[in-house]
Amino acid sequence: MQFVSKEDIEAPVANVFAILSEFESYERSAIRRGIEVQRVDPGAAIGAGMAWDARFNLRGRPREMHVVLKQFEPPQLMRFGGHSKGITSIVNIELLALSPRRTRVSFDIELSAKTLSARLFLQSLKLARKNLARRFKLRMAEFAKDVEDRCAR
Repeated sequence: MQFVSKEDIEAPVANVFAILSEFESYERSAIRRGIEVQRVDPGAAIGAGMAWDARFNLRGRPREMHVVLKQFEPPQLMRFGGHSKGITSIVNIELLALSPRRTRVSFDIELSAKTLSARLFLQSLKLARKNLARRFKLRMAEFAKDVEDRCAR
C-alpha cells in the first residue's frame, strides 16, 4: 500500500532540508501526542544510521515500531525504514529545487505486510484508502505550510 504527496514550498531547498532534518522537534511533537519515542542509536550526529523506538496506540491496540534513517543526502533525500509486528514501511522524502526560492517536497510512504494478521490490517486500510489518501494529502499540505512559515521567520 502506498501513499504519495507532492507539495511546493516558497523557500530555498537548503532551508527546507534544514527544517526537515530537525529530528528533535519531531520527537517532542510525537511525545506531546502521547507517543513514547526514544532515540536508540549511539551517535549524536545527524545522518544515516539514526534510529528510534516508538510505542503508541493504534486502533485501540498498543503498537511498537523501530525506525531507522537509512539514507541521508542533504539537501535532496531522506529515506526511513521501519518495522512493526509484521508490517514494514519505507518513507522517502525528496526535495527538488524548482527555483532558488521554491522547493518541491515529495512524500512517499510504502507499507507492506509480512504476516497474515498484518495483511488483514493492511486490507482493512485499503478499504478506507480513498479517505486515508485524502487525509494524508491534507496533513502533508499543512506540514508544508508549517515548514514554509518557519522558513519565512
